[in-house]
Amino acid sequence: MNAKREVVLGITGGIAAYKSAELVSRLRKAGIGVHVIMTEHATRFVSPLTYETLSGNPVVTDTFDRPATWEVEHIALAKLADVFVIAPATANILAKLACGIADDMLSTTALATKAPLLVAPAMNTGMWTADATRHNVDTLRARGVRFVGPEGGFLACGDSGPGRMSEPVAIFEAIQALLTARQSLSGLRVMVTAGATRERLDPVRFLSNDSSGKMGFALAEAARDRGADVTLVCGVTTAQPPTGVTLVRVESTQSLYDAVTARCGDMDIIIQAAAPADYRFARRYDQKLKKQSGAPLVLELVENPDIAAEVGRRKRPGQTLVGFAAETERVTEHAREKLQRKNLDLIVANDVTAPGAGFNVDTNIATLITRTGATERPLQRKRDLAEDVLDAVLSLRQTPPEES
Repeated sequence: MNAKREVVLGITGGIAAYKSAELVSRLRKAGIGVHVIMTEHATRFVSPLTYETLSGNPVVTDTFDRPATWEVEHIALAKLADVFVIAPATANILAKLACGIADDMLSTTALATKAPLLVAPAMNTGMWTADATRHNVDTLRARGVRFVGPEGGFLACGDSGPGRMSEPVAIFEAIQALLTARQSLSGLRVMVTAGATRERLDPVRFLSNDSSGKMGFALAEAARDRGADVTLVCGVTTAQPPTGVTLVRVESTQSLYDAVTARCGDMDIIIQAAAPADYRFARRYDQKLKKQSGAPLVLELVENPDIAAEVGRRKRPGQTLVGFAAETERVTEHAREKLQRKNLDLIVANDVTAPGAGFNVDTNIATLITRTGATERPLQRKRDLAEDVLDAVLSLRQTPPEES
């Protein structure tokens, strides 16, 4: 294991706090550094000395403790983490995370970190199934927070049902999977395109589409979290682009073409999730067009350059090219044709008319198509689909397809 890999473990106030001692022990035996943050209530269940002994590091409990160095401690720990884990995670900490509340050392550090966040819930069945908790869990999942458990069974309160924290071995395996994934694209340069383009008719009108950029942003985040050097070429979006990537803003299809073709030769992986306009106006007016007393307005459209086809034409050995096919009919047929014509290695095809798929939603339904087969991906969050796409890319890079 890489000695530099570090886990920050948050422990909140629940009876399951004692189980985290085994988790710390497993992590240390695997050569992974562990830094523990305990809430005040957690210290009522297990002494911080237990975790200091097991982790070999001081346990942080108070936001206002004087740190051993002059670094602001919650920021230092937030930056140190390769994976940030909270186990057990009470309903209270889930609510804080969902709302962005930072009123103690654990919630403050969790809000500041850019590391993947894994939580292992532990609470009474009634609390886990409460509407407020379900809403908070949905909010966190949509932001890319990973969950392990909870499990069903007999609870300390005497109830039986979901709410028991997963066993330390399951949490340990989930952490290992995140740490492995975090290194899987290390040293690779990845370019992702996202969002819509706009083709101006005049200063106040344009031709565009409904792309929000969410799928491209999920891909950029996932590649970043796997250790890649990510360039995000971003058109017009309604979502907030991720941090920790090189952001290039564009508006028109021509500007997207220029940005992508200028950089594509330096990239190892190119994922084109943007939705560029296929056409632009033959004439762009400098002033706002006025009505013509009821006379019809006839506008001429001309084709924009085909960015994916040009990138495919320039493809060099060792590159992996991924495209998207947003279709409304004969989805697989159109996607396979596009895969061949644009010299792609993988295409993500989806029916944008299907409920839960397409533009301006946090979920997607897709088929991952290569030259040798296809894999259906059911309704899932876009971040989860992004992970599936990157897994498929890594599989292709291990066994490169024949050149077309």
